[in-house]
Amino acid sequence: MTYTDTLTYLFARLPMFQRIGAAAYKSDLDNTYALMKVLKNPEKNLVCIHVAGTNGKGSTSHLLASILQEAGYKVGLYTSPHLLDFRERVKINGAMITEQYVVDFVAKNKNEFEAIEPSFFEWSVALAFDYFATQNVDIAVIEVGLGGRLDSTNVITPLVSVITNIGIDHVQFLGDTFTAIATEKAGVIKASTPVVIGEVANEDVRNVFVTTARNNNAPLLFAHETYTKITDSYTDDALKISYLNANNTANNVAVTCDLTGVYQHKNIATVLTVCDAIKKYAPQFRINNPTILRGIAHVKRNTGLLGRWQVLSVNPRIIADTGHNEDGIAEVLQCLEREIELKTLTGTLHFILGVVNDKDINKMITQLKSNAITLNATYYTTQPNIPRALSAETLHKNLSVENLKSSCNTSVASALELAKANYILGDLIFVGGSTFMVADALKLF
Repeated sequence: MTYTDTLTYLFARLPMFQRIGAAAYKSDLDNTYALMKVLKNPEKNLVCIHVAGTNGKGSTSHLLASILQEAGYKVGLYTSPHLLDFRERVKINGAMITEQYVVDFVAKNKNEFEAIEPSFFEWSVALAFDYFATQNVDIAVIEVGLGGRLDSTNVITPLVSVITNIGIDHVQFLGDTFTAIATEKAGVIKASTPVVIGEVANEDVRNVFVTTARNNNAPLLFAHETYTKITDSYTDDALKISYLNANNTANNVAVTCDLTGVYQHKNIATVLTVCDAIKKYAPQFRINNPTILRGIAHVKRNTGLLGRWQVLSVNPRIIADTGHNEDGIAEVLQCLEREIELKTLTGTLHFILGVVNDKDINKMITQLKSNAITLNATYYTTQPNIPRALSAETLHKNLSVENLKSSCNTSVASALELAKANYILGDLIFVGGSTFMVADALKLF
């Protein structure tokens, strides 16, 4: 089979959460362990950093990979979902897995895998672990797909575990309270393995992590209690942040990052804390402050990360971001407020919006109404090109009921064309609401 034939086969045979949602979800690790056995347990030959969380885990994973690359290591990076090419999920030092490796892997394991009947995600995890082990990476950064305790990636024993934050998302699988979701994500905490928490939603969530870490004899570090943002400044190319280091005020940190979303200061604080954990608990991996600063400064160059407050066009000014749940939209609103402060948005916000059908759009709309920028925006509802998308018509009706100015569009492309036709200097066109909206937009640029 060709690479295209191979992907067609996989998409047709294997349930894929990003396309169909709940029907693809597996509530145990049995399939993953079976796949690992077929592959002779590559996960046991990997040194890993495991990254979970509701939001920010993708950026955090790429930041960590970039730093480790700058330190001279051969770094595997597994993330999901992909935006343009399936191979984005599996990279070594920023280079995607080859098409031929994917083809050969499927051909070699097709019969035994069919007997196991894995989901698409389980299959992709197996591919990644096999590839990283075969290519003898020094270390792999592994992003959790969904949750933690029952996620297919949770068959590894990491060097450091990371949980970026806890928000309300995927409630049908993880629970509908912060505590329930925190309990699921705390499943990545392993015995005697340091764990870094980016931020906590409330004291109950904090207690979940404290208790789980104590029960596992796992050293526990809280990033938001260690690195506090002092100042920040922004251009389209760079975010500059200075942090107070609570553990050593003589060692305050000033960084420049090529990921420019306002929210990145939280992810960078998490990454700085992970680096502290590596220095203390895994000194065999030699990273120093210059290495850390270079890694943070060159994330996109080193890893190819896309879709995080990404400027797609300067004139007209078009920006896309993958924020796709209640907390993600809140971060988008902060970024839009900064656009006003910087006078890069002085006119109308044209908001091209699409969501998937398992998100709470009522909460999303409440957020949009709570902010003057988005309350007065012009909306162009559409839908990402996946079966799991909420229809543009349904989204349009929901916005209209709340008196938000909206038009209904058949695709991201048609919505962009209409927004560009209405654009005048000083306006801003934003594409968001779903990772898959950003994927569709990127294909046009």
